[in-house]
Amino acid sequence: MADQTAPSMDYAEHERTYAGFINFSKVGTIAVINIMLCLALFAFGGGAGTFFGWVALIATLVAAAIGLFAGEKGWIPSAVVFGITGLLAILTTA
Repeated sequence: MADQTAPSMDYAEHERTYAGFINFSKVGTIAVINIMLCLALFAFGGGAGTFFGWVALIATLVAAAIGLFAGEKGWIPSAVVFGITGLLAILTTA
């Protein structure tokens, strides 16, 4: 026989957890791509690339931490850092 005392599903909590997972996925994906760009700076950028690579790597970690607590628009700080790192990669490896 079915148990009639089982609690119903908490849909609000389910949706909040899903939104957090999606935010973590977006921030994490951008952060990993940015780390790969920092590795390219380390490998091909010379002395300036190594310096800017470390700065960008630290900025990536800070932006990812901010983005995880920012909620739905948490991917924006990581995307800004990614754009700046991309410009630095173009300028130092050319």
